[in-house]
Amino acid sequence: MSRVARSSTEAEIDALDKVCERLVGFGIDVSLEWVDGYLTALAASRRAIDASEWLPAMFGDAFERAFADPADVAQALAALNGRWQVLVSQLDPQSLLDEPEDMRLSPLMLSFDEAARAELVNEGHMTAEESVDLLNTGALWAEGFMEAVATFAQDWPEPDLETDDGRWCEDCLCRVTALMLPQDELAEHCAVQYPGETLERDQLVDEACYAVQDLRVYWLEHGVKPETRRVEVKTGRNDVCPCGSGKKFKKCHGAA
Repeated sequence: MSRVARSSTEAEIDALDKVCERLVGFGIDVSLEWVDGYLTALAASRRAIDASEWLPAMFGDAFERAFADPADVAQALAALNGRWQVLVSQLDPQSLLDEPEDMRLSPLMLSFDEAARAELVNEGHMTAEESVDLLNTGALWAEGFMEAVATFAQDWPEPDLETDDGRWCEDCLCRVTALMLPQDELAEHCAVQYPGETLERDQLVDEACYAVQDLRVYWLEHGVKPETRRVEVKTGRNDVCPCGSGKKFKKCHGAA
């Protein structure tokens, strides 16, 4: 039975945004959207990665410098872990298998239309050239996602393109990285991947979200294989001693 996907509340999103703002003040270039993409890759990975691993990988020493007070540390960790738990809920494998057509993933992405973009330019917050990227909804999210994939490469092994599964996995990753492409390269990508169709930006975002859901399911069959436990065969007291003496073990090397 499918589980209802959790969603972050406005208060939870605001708390996470404040963590990002605090980190920016300590010299690290992060945003709410980038962090959400990074956490999404962790939640979609083939194993559960503990915060003790991803926290320093994501922020370096900036987190310790930005949140030195124990109470601040607790609040920041609660905001990050809270969002991670929501993403784990949205990417619940059984629910994805039960309802493969459902969109469960709800990413945190900034969205600007032409009017909002023009207002930022007119108010002097950025140049017209810099504002072009604002229309690329999901680009920062995809950057965060792929940064986590690169950082935890052992958990995102290169797909075997000689197999159908491998090519399918590669296609899913391409649907995520498409959000990062400049307009000319994106047009070429869409012409190949969606011939005869014209996809709006929000449709490309949906394609990327479905791709992440597909990747989560992919890892169910291509996850970490548990190591074979090698158990040493013990010699019984009444067995022949393995030293070759012909005596029973209890009368030979087992006598001690």
